[in-house]
Amino acid sequence: MSTEALGAASGFAPAPRDAAARLGSGPTQTAARRPGAITLARHGEPDISRKVRLHAAEYAAWWGRYELTGLLPGQSAPAGLCAAARSAGLILCSTRLRSIESARAIAGEREVEIDMRFIEAPLPPPHWPRWFKLSPRHWGVVSRTWWWFFNHHDGQERRKAAQLRADEAADYLIALATSGDDVVLIAHGFFNFMIGRSLKRRGWSLVENQGHNYWSSRRFVLHGG
Repeated sequence: MSTEALGAASGFAPAPRDAAARLGSGPTQTAARRPGAITLARHGEPDISRKVRLHAAEYAAWWGRYELTGLLPGQSAPAGLCAAARSAGLILCSTRLRSIESARAIAGEREVEIDMRFIEAPLPPPHWPRWFKLSPRHWGVVSRTWWWFFNHHDGQERRKAAQLRADEAADYLIALATSGDDVVLIAHGFFNFMIGRSLKRRGWSLVENQGHNYWSSRRFVLHGG
């Protein structure tokens, strides 16, 4: 399904992907304005149980279901994150349902930009014997370690490609923030971490850090800005 079709089905009209189209092309429009802050937030808790023990192939199937799952009912977005959304000039999310529903929870009736460049980095487990079983939480740690340090991608996105995507995402968020408005992204734990690394390399400082749990957020500002 295209980003546009997914947005329509979810009640969102995706905003333009081109930052220049959003910010305007006038040479003096943003020159006198301090860049806004960039908040990277993780989605809420998905509606899928982690209280199982799985072998590698079963975990790969479990992760596939996780990628399609929305939020566990009955959650409320943190007040601080809702306040950040209210003061932001733009709210963005990935195309995953858990990200879209989390964005809806903090955005209310406001427009949200849905963009596939913010989806989570893949988690292919190593091909260990079927008798070896772990919980999804522990498989996540193992799979991320194998993907990050040993380039185990199993035909999915490689670490190098994901890092280029994170750099592109960081550049896009920075371009949006140059308008002077704050920007809030509701996406995924590890890819948000990768975007944060890219922001730091570009001179942005982490000024608020709630970690990487569900609904947690991290706020960046341009160093010396």
